[in-house]
Amino acid sequence: MRRGFFAKLAAGNIKKNGNTYFPYILTCVVTVMLYYIVKSLSLNPGLLQMAGDRTLVSLMEMGSGIIGLFSLIFLFYTNSFLLKRRKKEFGVFYILGLGKRHLAKTLAWESLYVFFLSMVCGLLFGMALDKMMFLVIGKLVRAEVSLGFFVSAEALWDTIRLFAVIFLLLFLNAVRQIQVSTPISLLRDSQAGEREPRTKWLLAILGFLCVGIGYYLAITTENPITSVYLFFIAVLLVVVGTYLLFTAGSIAFLKLLRNNKAYYYKTSHFISVSGMIYRMKQNAVGLANICILSTMVLVMVSATSSLMLGIEDVVNSRYPYDFVVYSREDSKENSEALFEQVRAFQQEQGLSVTDEVQYGYLVFSGIEEGDTFQVSREGTLLDTNRIVNLYVLTLEDYNEAAGTPISLADGEILLYDSRGNYSYPTVKLFDREYQVRERLEDFPGKGLMASNITSSYFMVVPDQEEFNAIYEKQKAALSDIASEPEYFYGFNTDESQESQLAFSETLLQFLQNGDLKGSPDARAGADAIYLKLYGGFFFLGLFLGTLFLMAAVLIIYYKQISEGYADRERFAIMQKVGLSRREVRSAIRSQVLTVFFLPLIVAGIHVAAAFPLMAQLLALLYLSNTGLYMLCTLVSFLVFTVFYVIVYLLTARTYYRIVSR
Repeated sequence: MRRGFFAKLAAGNIKKNGNTYFPYILTCVVTVMLYYIVKSLSLNPGLLQMAGDRTLVSLMEMGSGIIGLFSLIFLFYTNSFLLKRRKKEFGVFYILGLGKRHLAKTLAWESLYVFFLSMVCGLLFGMALDKMMFLVIGKLVRAEVSLGFFVSAEALWDTIRLFAVIFLLLFLNAVRQIQVSTPISLLRDSQAGEREPRTKWLLAILGFLCVGIGYYLAITTENPITSVYLFFIAVLLVVVGTYLLFTAGSIAFLKLLRNNKAYYYKTSHFISVSGMIYRMKQNAVGLANICILSTMVLVMVSATSSLMLGIEDVVNSRYPYDFVVYSREDSKENSEALFEQVRAFQQEQGLSVTDEVQYGYLVFSGIEEGDTFQVSREGTLLDTNRIVNLYVLTLEDYNEAAGTPISLADGEILLYDSRGNYSYPTVKLFDREYQVRERLEDFPGKGLMASNITSSYFMVVPDQEEFNAIYEKQKAALSDIASEPEYFYGFNTDESQESQLAFSETLLQFLQNGDLKGSPDARAGADAIYLKLYGGFFFLGLFLGTLFLMAAVLIIYYKQISEGYADRERFAIMQKVGLSRREVRSAIRSQVLTVFFLPLIVAGIHVAAAFPLMAQLLALLYLSNTGLYMLCTLVSFLVFTVFYVIVYLLTARTYYRIVSR
């Protein structure tokens, strides 16, 4: 054949298949661009200088890995759609005399064209937007941004290498499918899926069970430690269940409707149900993919935006006092002497103290079983499902800290539960039963347990004697991992943020150089720390959300095209059997709308079921403002729904243009 024939044939094929090829090329360009930007940010030395540590850098490294993996999976999926739409074309080429070797050469040129366009456009756009994204991160974390334009040679090479491997694998997969096919099978493959699908009751029931168990785990899990492990199990079950329900469950349900003669043998129901049975078989996997991607976008954006907006709540929860000094001394007397030195230092520095709190406490772990707390070395280490932290302090310290005149009889306690779930009238600890005189709504210095991912209880005992008895018993039960009494001093000030930052630095130096040892912690500057972490999460969430959203849009577009070609033939047949054009168009529109919005409805149900579990996971990041997370989830779903409708209206034009030919 003439030189350059296959290169020209490949270019002509891309142009003739523009409806399917151009969106695919655009997706490749955006995917390359997103990967390069995140990879370049992870290698940008300015990000490390701006953040002051590797938090943001580590998040960007993780993000580039996720985008790379997703690119491989998603491009394989979209490329398989292209191959299926073009198998009839390949079969015609066979009949016209082109062999498998010639088709492989054509596909090789097509792959080179797409790879070249994707890399050139993707990298150019990536380099152009890289600085903008760097400025966005700087704005999110409220940091000064260095001037200059950074281009990472390592990021360029890594992007080219990754997508070269992906496109090579796509090409080899396409050649494999052609090599194992015959001309007749290629001509028929484009029409595959026209036979009525079988009802797979076992898979449908399994799908319901998977989704049901995933929902149960998400709704009933209360222990934050358990939620970390169960999150991945619940996600896996819901993903598997979603695919099974769309592929098998939907067909089983539609066939049940068909078996209901009174319902089925009506014009609108007959056309709608019979059409959807075939539509579900052809597009079930695509619909499931749209549902899963939509759920991922909603969960990711709502969670990261609530973290970003809730930084003030996080800081207030983590730091109930402007300053806290933790004693590292081994006696109460030395600890009190340390705190007196801190008070003298406050006066020396001219710091205005508005209020303060000071007390000693004993904290150790136990296993909660109803109203009983089991404390043992083995149980504490092994049973993470019911593990809790127990804080014990004397009534004298509590009254002084809270400014209350409460009195307790022997065997009575005050109890504060961090999760507010304890409802028993008694507490059984070691060999004694305590009567709960009062369940406290709040507790001074509860920020002590803000970083704990387990449930925590503050127990106020009547006197020092009872405190010492509990200390000795936990020491005997826990042996070498037993706790010693600890002491802390917290205080607030009405000084400015700058003054608090300056005092925090001098306080640290004072404690490091003093004869009595203590560790300071300050609210001032804490928002900057969380901005780095949550700003990185938010940026990455928006980036990955954009990638997943783009994937969902492309799947929706391809679904509309495939359904348009399928419905064009069905459209003509229905008119031939006597239905008016208006009736046929109405029936098909009803089917398309039902199937199109089904993934959005299911995604909304998934997000609602995942809400309790996600709230637990956000609590591990100190965000306990459930109302804020709920608001972010609702707003995200409403915005996504509007975007989803816009995508439908735009892609529906292509669908109706194909059907009306």
